[in-house]
Amino acid sequence: MELFMIKIGNRTFDTEHDCYIMGILNVTPDSFSDGGQWNDKERAKAHVADMIAEGTSIIDVGGESTRPGHVQITVAEEIARVVPVIRMIKENFDIPVSIDSYKGEVIEAALEAGADMVNDIWGFKYDRRAAGITARYKVPCCLMHNRREAVYDDFMTDVLNDLKESVEIALAAGVGRDQIILDPGVGFGKNYEHNLIITNHLEELAGLGFPILLATSRKSMIGLTLDLPADQRVEGTLVTTVFGVQKGASFIRVHDVKENLRAIRMTQAILRERK
Repeated sequence: MELFMIKIGNRTFDTEHDCYIMGILNVTPDSFSDGGQWNDKERAKAHVADMIAEGTSIIDVGGESTRPGHVQITVAEEIARVVPVIRMIKENFDIPVSIDSYKGEVIEAALEAGADMVNDIWGFKYDRRAAGITARYKVPCCLMHNRREAVYDDFMTDVLNDLKESVEIALAAGVGRDQIILDPGVGFGKNYEHNLIITNHLEELAGLGFPILLATSRKSMIGLTLDLPADQRVEGTLVTTVFGVQKGASFIRVHDVKENLRAIRMTQAILRERK
């Protein structure tokens, strides 16, 4: 089943014919590449305005760093970080907002504050309440592939089966098939080689019949390949974005909006001439 149109907030996204930017807004002191930059509400507001001007289509708000080795924060602390920022965005800008969380209470607080979408790095497997809350608010979700350890019998087959389980959890809770996006989970529950493989075989995930979101921005796969720190990984990210568009991704989640949107548009122009 192919689901080409998805409504997020007041906007409808044509996932068959276009690819959109999800701009990252980490309101955390310790995210791996931009920790502490946007956890002040006024700086966050200015950054949102910049990302919108550069062409982002969705703002993804995260209140807890999920980098390797991160320390989990309390639900109350996460809510205190994300809710004021979500309210600020909805009051000042006309753009869909996603909540980047896997905790049911945080998700509910964010949706109550005006968030339009749920981005769950555990694909509704960490907190089963998350799926029901998402369904109750009638918002779309992005379900990411993740495992606690990078141990697989058959890597691609296992990833596809894991994602199918997340989809079933969502559907059983009442989330509509036309409200589901899948994320291969680059950098989560995978080693270096796994991350390269999943990026190169993204079309296999697209074969499940749901829009795909690719999130590789500044990640360790790029740092290890190019031997570069997080703040020097733009070019490497652009290559993965081009691959993502070629492999059928409908959304690209990034820090650097302007550069990645240009890469998307250039790739699309070339692909159109192939037809």
